This record gives sequence, structure tokens and C-alpha cells, in this order.
Amino acid sequence: MAEHSPRSDAPASALPDAPARALYRQILRDGGRIRIADVPPEDAAAVQSLLDVGLLKPYVLDGSLSAVNPRSVTARIGADLRAAGTRLLRQAEELPDLLGDLTSAYDSAPRAHDRTAGPVRIVEGAANIRHGVSQLSEELLHEALSLQPGGARPADAADDILAHAGRFLGLGGSIRTIYETGARLDPGTVQLAARLTGIGCHLRVAPFAVPKMLVFDRTVAVVPAGADAAAFIEDPSTVAFLAEVFESYWRLAEGVNWSALAESPTDPAAPEQVGRLLAQGLTQRAIASRLGQSERTVAAHIARLREQYDADTLFQLGWQMRGVHHG
Repeated sequence: MAEHSPRSDAPASALPDAPARALYRQILRDGGRIRIADVPPEDAAAVQSLLDVGLLKPYVLDGSLSAVNPRSVTARIGADLRAAGTRLLRQAEELPDLLGDLTSAYDSAPRAHDRTAGPVRIVEGAANIRHGVSQLSEELLHEALSLQPGGARPADAADDILAHAGRFLGLGGSIRTIYETGARLDPGTVQLAARLTGIGCHLRVAPFAVPKMLVFDRTVAVVPAGADAAAFIEDPSTVAFLAEVFESYWRLAEGVNWSALAESPTDPAAPEQVGRLLAQGLTQRAIASRLGQSERTVAAHIARLREQYDADTLFQLGWQMRGVHHG
């Protein structure tokens, strides 16, 4: 009696779907056997699925299909999966050796535009800095800390930022970022922040100036090293200090409902932020720079504040703002 052997490598994803399961139950109700000639065309795919997984066995002699006990199928597939898992684990253990020559080549390759001095590597050029940061986001998997000064984030980098963040989070990492207050006033940055928080990033704003800094896994830090250069720092004590600086800023920074702000991009707190900075003695130009806005926009906020507080001069307004924010 010729028999069709079920596939021994059927993965769990190939298990029968709802129609195939319903057909299997119907065959059981009909006595556990069905003639191949009686299978309607619309059930052909379901029959094939049951044959593939081994829940049906064909008998060519009488042209029939017999239902197989699911327990035996479960035992066989379980054994196959365990064997496949063992093979995959062995391959995973062998992978470093298989790629060892390429890893050595990568580590020993000269890095253009780098100036290395002990645990600090200086990378020159914006493109090379982005490449170095991208490599870190691929190699380090646990935690990324970021200080982003200024107001608006670069609009042309939004897709790259989202792609790298998504990959990092997908590997189980966590991302915390601190923007300056001006980020809340830029619609593009607000939209980006809403999308980042939507995939699991944590973003706050600091009501004070912050330096630019990245820390990966508390083992590597990246800070500016000139107009067009960055220092990649691996000294443990320095990186630990910079990570603690970030934590201090994080405690002082404010949470923002970025999704709500993205739906209503006009920030009602914008004049209040201008007033706070006036109270600190900043000029109109300095406030515009701090908030990442044009001087015209800041001037409009100041005009509204002067009207609200009946201040004839900018000095009077600044003095009254000190009373509001420090009274």
C-alpha cells in the first residue's frame, strides 16, 4: 500500500488554518475517512494543508484519506522543532567564527577623517560623524541618551532619526532625549517628537540651555570637538560622568504631551516661555536663538505680553516678568 509521507520540516506557521481545521472535524464526524473523489474543489487547499502537516494520510489503493491522531502529529512536529532549534543554536554559536575574518578586517580598517588619541577618537566631517553614530546605534543595544540643544530639529533628517530609533527600540533598547524649550514651538519638531514617542521613545524639554551630547549603553559618549568634528569617548570614568550629567538634566526637564501638541500645534505657552526668558535678562535676539524662532515671531510674543502687562518699554516688561516668575 503506497502512502504519502507528511513533510517532516513543517514549521508551526504551516499549521492548519480555520477552514482546514473545520474540514478535519467534518472528516472525523463522517467516520474519519473521506474518498479523494468526494473532496470538493473549494476544499482542495484545506486538504493539502492537512496532508502537509500530517493530519491526513492518503491511501492510494482505495483512493481515500484517513484522519491521523493529532497527538502523533504534535510529537513529530515538536521533535522537528527541537531539532531545528538545536541546529539554529549551533549555527549561532559558530557565527562569530564564520565571520571572524570580516570582523578582524573591520576592526583593523583605517577610518578616514579620524584622529585617535587613547580612549578618545576625533571624527571630522558631518557625514563621517553621522556614519559613526549610526554604527554605534547598530552595535550597542541597550540605552541611548541624547541632549539636543536649539529649537527645531533638522527636517531633512526626520526619516533617518525615525528609522534608527525604530531599529534600536526593535532590538530591545531604550531612548531618552532632552530638547530645549524651543522644540515645542516648531511644528516639524513637534510632529517628529510625537512620532518618536509613539514608537516608544521618551522625550522631555529643558527650560535652560543644554550641550549637545549622545551616550550609548553608558560605554561610549559623543560630544562636539570643534565646528565640524566630534569626539567619540570610551574612557569609562568620563562616560559615567557624562551619563550622570544627562540624568541631572533629565530630572529637571519637563514632560510634554507631544501627541496633543501635534494635533494643536500652536503652543499656548509660547508667550509665557518668552516672558520667562525676559525675566532672566535675555535680549529679543537671544530669546529667538534659544527658542529656535525668528526674531519677528518673538517680537510678536513680546508685543502681546506688553499689552497684557501694560508695559511701555521692554525694560518694564522684563522687570514685571521677574515679579511673575520669581515672585
